[in-house]
Amino acid sequence: MHPNYAKTEGGNPNYKFAARTTITCLDKKQQAGMRKVCRMAREVLDVAARELKPGVTTDYIDEVVHRECIKRDSYPSPLNYSGFPKSVCTSINEVICHGIPDQRMIREGDIINLDVTLYHGGFHGDLNETYYVGEKALKDRDSVRVVETARECLEEAIKLVKPGMAFKDPGTVIEKHAKSRKCGVIRTYCGHGINSLFHCAPNIPHYAKNKAVGIAKPGMTFTIEPMISLGSFRDKTWPDDWTSVTQDGLRTAQFEHTLLVTEDGVEVLTARFPDSPGGPVNIPPEVKANDEGATNGASDKVVS
Repeated sequence: MHPNYAKTEGGNPNYKFAARTTITCLDKKQQAGMRKVCRMAREVLDVAARELKPGVTTDYIDEVVHRECIKRDSYPSPLNYSGFPKSVCTSINEVICHGIPDQRMIREGDIINLDVTLYHGGFHGDLNETYYVGEKALKDRDSVRVVETARECLEEAIKLVKPGMAFKDPGTVIEKHAKSRKCGVIRTYCGHGINSLFHCAPNIPHYAKNKAVGIAKPGMTFTIEPMISLGSFRDKTWPDDWTSVTQDGLRTAQFEHTLLVTEDGVEVLTARFPDSPGGPVNIPPEVKANDEGATNGASDKVVS
């Protein structure tokens, strides 16, 4: 089964206005469909992440994702969505999101976000993570700071999700935590509703003092996906009309889960498996001018 935009010219999904703006509460059968596709999406992301190493091209990662989707009788949701030419988004270093796979080789010291979405059984499952490429990236304090801050921002936001949560509230928590780590929050992109439609209501902004309207109810499914920068929140888009980068050229990181609001809380439909690659790390000690480490000789602890 393919989504309606898979074979249309330009990939226009042609969602009806009412469908895009109405927040759907899924029944038990629909929730089971979302649960299944989200676990598949996690599987595919993990397979792709294990292939990340210096010298591998992002085109190769795209091939891996496409193959793994087909193996699961699924369609890679990004492919032809509004004309997007590939099956996965690969966003490296200063690329915020929507990076298009090509012949660019992944290099030692890079950080790379893989954004995977599958369509199966009439539903989409969406998630992404940012990964370190080699020891050089793991030893770079700023790279680890922005990646772990993004990871923590998502975790803190998820703690809020339950019936009655205002859609504007995650942004307050995310921006507060990002600022505590001296990081910025990208404002152009937001979390979104997801079910039989790839993108629909509600919108979940990631910054404080936003004007999102509405509250969470049991059966709703949506993403939260904060994009965190080392510098300014301002972005720009490349001439390909997809690739979004930081205006100041500083690095950025993102994490995303698809969430189901339950009767008393939240279920993370795209949760990590025990053996999922990646995961939280400690921020390296700050190097002083005299080449000494942090005052107490210990690294900053990242709470996961």
